[in-house]
Amino acid sequence: MLHQLPDYPWDLMGPFVERASRHPHGVVDLSIGSPVDPTPLIIREALATATDAHAYPTTAGAPALREAIVGWFERRRGVSGLGADAVLPTIGSKELVAWLPFMLGLGAGDVVVHPRAAYPTYAIGAAIAEATAVASDDPAEWPRNTKLVWLNSPGNPDGRVLDVEQLAAAVARARVLGAVLASDECYAELGWEGEWMSRPIPSVLDPRVVGDDLHGVLSVYSLSKQSNLAGYRAAFVAGDPEVIARLLNVRKHAGLIVPAPLQAAMIVALGDDAHVDAQRELYRARRALLKPALEGAGFRIDASEAGLYLWASEDRDSWESIGRLADLGILAGPGVFYGDHFTRHVRLSLTASDERIEAAVSRLA
Repeated sequence: MLHQLPDYPWDLMGPFVERASRHPHGVVDLSIGSPVDPTPLIIREALATATDAHAYPTTAGAPALREAIVGWFERRRGVSGLGADAVLPTIGSKELVAWLPFMLGLGAGDVVVHPRAAYPTYAIGAAIAEATAVASDDPAEWPRNTKLVWLNSPGNPDGRVLDVEQLAAAVARARVLGAVLASDECYAELGWEGEWMSRPIPSVLDPRVVGDDLHGVLSVYSLSKQSNLAGYRAAFVAGDPEVIARLLNVRKHAGLIVPAPLQAAMIVALGDDAHVDAQRELYRARRALLKPALEGAGFRIDASEAGLYLWASEDRDSWESIGRLADLGILAGPGVFYGDHFTRHVRLSLTASDERIEAAVSRLA
């Protein structure tokens, strides 16, 4: 039986939304991180062309979609040798995150490990399966009864990137425990600092991490960020064919199928790199304005070397910072939404128009 889940955390932002809305020049919403830029025309045209979808689509994905996912992993992530049986489209990535423990058969007494600074749905997925969520970034701390490990690189909310050595250590520990390791990598195209300015962010399926052995390892990816497809709910998972086969069987029984027109749109999105590069430059320019403005206003930016967010602290309670920003007409996310350890951080998204980012910069000054 599904036990009562906690209230949706963003509902707590209501009073701060009201405060921010009083600003005479409108709200700058840097909280949720929903894309604001247009979906590329080539993707919209592919969707429109595919609207005669009278037959049921396949849960496994059309052969052309699976080929596109395999080709994308090789071209953009340095992962070669995936077969069609190693990939599976999903209805956005959040539903997979939430339901993966249940689909893997986890239950009471099992542990789901997730990062200390974490997207809250990792813990919600554990709760749905009646498993126990444990926040830990140190593989040596992972309990013996761990059955699923979530990595998130680049991280949400903190933009932290795990390098090849860190990924390999996590995989090795998960295999000792007999756990499935799933890496949420949906911000991988957005590297900003250090080596990630010029080098691709590594995937957990990279041969330098797993060699030629995909056993127990999954990579989860979404097109919401790189292609402005949040409204399409277009994502996929890849990795161990045996685990993929189990997920496919569950999804067939449950009717969890990506609609055929969306599959057609995904094929085009995965095959075109130009729109991804263009969107990354938009976010790079917005970040280049917002980061120094926050620092000038007294915030410290921690990690944030990649991804869609700035993880900021002014060394005061996060709700006080949220209130201070709301009085400037700026909405952010309190650190406590991402773990009990982060009571003095706020998360600010780069997903606002150029005009709204410039407004935030002006107000922070």
